[in-house]
Amino acid sequence: MQFRLGRMFWRIFLMGWLAMVAAFLCAGFYMHVSGLQPPDAPRWIFLIPLLAGATVSVPVAFGIAWHISKPVRHLSQALRDAARARFDVRVLPALGSRRDEFAFLAQEFDEMAERLQQAAMQQRQLFHDVSHELRSPLARIQAAIGLMQQDPQSASAMAERIARETERLDQFIEELLTLHKLEAGAMNPARERVDVMELLAGIVEDAAFEARGRGCVVTLDAPDSFVAEVAGEPLYRAFENVVRNAVKYTAPNTTVEVRARVLESLAAADDGTGWLEISVSDRGPGVPAEFCEAIFEPFHRFEPHQRDAAMGAVPGTGLGLAIARRALALHAGDIRAMPREGGGLVVIARLPGLAATGKSPLQ
Repeated sequence: MQFRLGRMFWRIFLMGWLAMVAAFLCAGFYMHVSGLQPPDAPRWIFLIPLLAGATVSVPVAFGIAWHISKPVRHLSQALRDAARARFDVRVLPALGSRRDEFAFLAQEFDEMAERLQQAAMQQRQLFHDVSHELRSPLARIQAAIGLMQQDPQSASAMAERIARETERLDQFIEELLTLHKLEAGAMNPARERVDVMELLAGIVEDAAFEARGRGCVVTLDAPDSFVAEVAGEPLYRAFENVVRNAVKYTAPNTTVEVRARVLESLAAADDGTGWLEISVSDRGPGVPAEFCEAIFEPFHRFEPHQRDAAMGAVPGTGLGLAIARRALALHAGDIRAMPREGGGLVVIARLPGLAATGKSPLQ
């Protein structure tokens, strides 16, 4: 890094130098008026402290000005680097053992730069994942069109395949836009009082109908009612993604269990309806505990080898659980996952009621 001495440095230097010169001048003047100088000393002897002070104070003032302005120079250079999208720059190591306000400011800058660096990496990864997700169905559509041209008799089957791939593309784009709106804070729909149990019952009913084709059952164990002030569409999407995800990955001829309960202890603390806890348990291949947090990141899908061997490849975009987490965060709720005893996965979501305004118990 190359630095130039700016106005701040020269102002500090000049003020420090003038202050020390003034101190020496006052000392010499005091010696003159108080008669402390030798009896035969010339009258200008009191100027000697002034000249000595002017000489000695130059390196002292320079050192003080350099010490104070050094972190400012480093921060200025780091800000210029950050403006050029170089987020790997760090300031605190360059300040050495300083523990003053500048060091705290440098630490805040380093944390900001680290977050920006992570955001930039996630953005690049997002572009890569989106292009990959778009490329696969488009390649299958192109292949189907090629087969139709080579064998007109297969037009009906290929048209059906193209329709399926087009539907997947439409679903992917819709989920991607939903995720973007949730992350950007652009989705802020009007809230209304909703009985979450009615909403959940409708989701379970639809999921149970889809699960019949694989011999699976979806059960619901929930209280009669739980009223919350929510944005209906994002919350519906969150619970639907979790339940359908469980139905998609559970083994054939197994049961997906959906349970809901009001956390009474938290309800008493909040002096209201408290928190609603919803757990969705499946009997799929599950996810190791160390990967349970990662599955809520966009495009992250844990695909163990045994899943493909036991139940075949499971289609998906890798956005469902990410949307669920951000939709619940919109309502001051949270969601997490854990391995299920005996095999499978348990996803637990918590949602505040009308009067619950505290921090989620999952956090």
